[in-house]
Amino acid sequence: MDEEFALSSLRKMKHVQQPGPAKSIFLVLLASSLLLLPSVCFAQSLTEAKTYFRTGEYAKCIDAAKKQIENGSLPEDWRIFKIESELALGRYKDALASIEEAKTTYPFSIRVLWLEREVRRYNGESPKAKEILAEMASNIERANWRYRDAENMVIVGQFFLELGADAKQVRVDIFKQVQTQSPNFPSSFITAAELALAKNDYALAAEDFQKALKLDDENPRVLYGLARSFESSDPKKAEEYVNQALKINPRHVPSLLLVAENHLAAERYDVTEEVLAKVLDVNPSEPNAWAIRSVVAHLASDEKKEKEARQKSLANWKDNPNVDYLIGKFLAQKYRFAEAAEAQKRALAFDPAFLPAKMELSNDLLRLGDEEQGWKLAEEVFEADNYNVVAHNLTTLRDHMQKFRTLKSDGFVVRMDAREAEIYGPRVLEVLRDARKVLTDKYKVELPETVAVEIFPRQQDFAIRTFGLPGGAGFLGVCFGSVITMNSPASQGSTPSNWEAVLWHEFCHVITLTKTRNKMPRWLSEGISVYEERLKNKSWWQSISPSYRGMILGEDLTPVSKLSGAFMQPPSGEHLMFAYYESSIVVEYIVNEYGHDALLAILDDLGKGLKINDAIARHAAPLEKVDTGFETFIRDRASNFAKGAEFTKEDELPKRRESAALKAWLTDHPNSFTGLQQYAMSLIQERKWEAAKEPIEKLLALVPEYAEGDSPLLMKAKVSRELGETDVELALLEKMASLNADAVDTYRRLAELHTERNDWEAVILNAQRILAVNPLIPEPYRILAAAGEKTGDRDAAISGLRTLSIMDPYDPADIHFRTARLMEQAGRREEARKHVLMALEEAPRYQAAHELLLTILEPPATSASVEQPSRPNTPDPPALPEVIE
Repeated sequence: MDEEFALSSLRKMKHVQQPGPAKSIFLVLLASSLLLLPSVCFAQSLTEAKTYFRTGEYAKCIDAAKKQIENGSLPEDWRIFKIESELALGRYKDALASIEEAKTTYPFSIRVLWLEREVRRYNGESPKAKEILAEMASNIERANWRYRDAENMVIVGQFFLELGADAKQVRVDIFKQVQTQSPNFPSSFITAAELALAKNDYALAAEDFQKALKLDDENPRVLYGLARSFESSDPKKAEEYVNQALKINPRHVPSLLLVAENHLAAERYDVTEEVLAKVLDVNPSEPNAWAIRSVVAHLASDEKKEKEARQKSLANWKDNPNVDYLIGKFLAQKYRFAEAAEAQKRALAFDPAFLPAKMELSNDLLRLGDEEQGWKLAEEVFEADNYNVVAHNLTTLRDHMQKFRTLKSDGFVVRMDAREAEIYGPRVLEVLRDARKVLTDKYKVELPETVAVEIFPRQQDFAIRTFGLPGGAGFLGVCFGSVITMNSPASQGSTPSNWEAVLWHEFCHVITLTKTRNKMPRWLSEGISVYEERLKNKSWWQSISPSYRGMILGEDLTPVSKLSGAFMQPPSGEHLMFAYYESSIVVEYIVNEYGHDALLAILDDLGKGLKINDAIARHAAPLEKVDTGFETFIRDRASNFAKGAEFTKEDELPKRRESAALKAWLTDHPNSFTGLQQYAMSLIQERKWEAAKEPIEKLLALVPEYAEGDSPLLMKAKVSRELGETDVELALLEKMASLNADAVDTYRRLAELHTERNDWEAVILNAQRILAVNPLIPEPYRILAAAGEKTGDRDAAISGLRTLSIMDPYDPADIHFRTARLMEQAGRREEARKHVLMALEEAPRYQAAHELLLTILEPPATSASVEQPSRPNTPDPPALPEVIE
């Protein structure tokens, strides 16, 4: 039995549009025989059995089916219900006996044969299970007219999928045809949806499951499928669907397993075990439950239980590739990529054609930095299954990345867009070298031989490289261990974040993940990275805000002992950002209270396999004390933010936001932080500059270092500018710049003000600040070039002009001419000649360029070196790393 034979059968069946005479006779005979039986009674009994099965009363379903079979009941559904119920309860030997009985009654049933495959596998008869495919093929080839009804056609479609037929063709030629011809038959929509789900086509899966739900709204299988479809895009909706499924059937094993997976992801391991116990109460042999239990044991460093659980998961179906696939998948979610890859290799040893394991192994290897093998596996999966969305995305991405430029320096390999590499690639390497110098010694870590960084100009490419699928809009970068993926400023629209801060943050993950061998909870890893950002540059991360203050003093604060859950399904994006902030304050608290060495000892213990709460208790204090101490620490910080202010809710303010109405309202609420903000902004909008000073000064007294977009620092700077109070404006903007790493407008204005004062060192500083946010705009390079020319700092000027020349400048001839003139002055005559020729290529009649070319071509009057003024704070021209096209 091979794929070509199967596809041949599919083509034959495809052209049978109407039932032939043989099928008509068969239907007539079947209908005639049914007339002799009490069909209404059967229908009622089947409905009752269906209800038993759907509500999880599998034993009752078995008993009902057994009685009907013993009484000679004809419908095939009784056997199907009985076998499926026996499988659900893990009664595999009983199911095998039921299969044998069913086959004597229905020798040509492909529904029974399709179930037999699963039954044989769980009875340790994998070779026999494979033979059944040949038996099914023989039946379909000899008498395909038997299987033209909707129920059987769905099985035929699944059969061809099992043989490796083109999934899209099966979907269109079989499932869609059944849906068209039998629009009220839910199974065709369910099976099509499950196919899309298996291929990670979540939108299409949700669409088909929704159609099935309209036809069958009490089916836990459909509700579970919808939960899976929305799991990554809308966790709340997914939770609602799985809860509906469990309300109908509290013993629905797939739904219970999904709940267990969510608790596992949130590091609620005790709750995970409780849910698994419910699963095993239904089916003591359920392999997926034992696989998850094996993962929990691995995470607890309990090798004995890990091994025992895996053995139990394979006790019945001994070469089940799905067991190790799931183990690897969940380990990868915990960043245990090396262990995950080994698990996928075990799965492929059972079945080399098991594509889910091959796809996961591809991702694991790519995250481990084994790109050659990782890309190769992705291509193999796509060649075998061009409907696999992840494989398609990765192979397409690989083609894009082949155009990237690779920069190598000091153990770092950076891959990025060729143009971006030319513009700011050297600075990327400089930030990485600086981070390594600071953090490796501090955390006593020896790094892997190579750390890879991939920077993507398209957010979609970043998401595909990182997650396998588009999405992940809230992520700026991700670290897998020795591999970092990042969005470039080009992918972030008009308001990018400070890429230097992001890179420092992600490299800190390299440090902590290396130290713990990837055995650390997300909250601690993120908390340390944010903490180290703040230590490196005070402006690099968010500080406390009115919103955070309310969350801390309200009910949104998470105890240290439960912080892992704060990153799982946060109610909003703000809650997720608050989880980062809170985690960083926990790290600050541990270091302040127990010392940096205590933090290092915690990380060392995590690397040895200790659980986070045990490690904290061992090197800091008992968890109850840490929880209480941290709560006091962070609540004190929140209470001291705008101390004495009243934090009024927006809906409590006057509906009319004119200054007069707000001023009257403030008479009774003089310390309302929100009211003062709104009053100051309304006065600014009304251009009442002097009047605006009073509420702004009150705000500044309350929050002198608050630097978000609604900061009173910015309000007062605006007022000062309008009133011509330049010195005041300058001081305010300098403070704002020291507190906010993304304030590009502030940096621009500071560069402008310092240019007016000929303070070129400050001009260069603010140009550098702009570059740290967006190095892909010409403005900071123009500022650097002008500052360098004004001060005689040729290196700074040449660096700015050279970068401008590759950014499609408005006047390229002028850029090349100025570069050539500076290079000629510096004695770099050959480079000067090239640039002046490029200037003339753009503007052939450029007289000054002609004159400069003549000067360059003349022999130098003296061999004495040309002295070049130097500035102590001006960076040297970026060193060119080793470049591999």
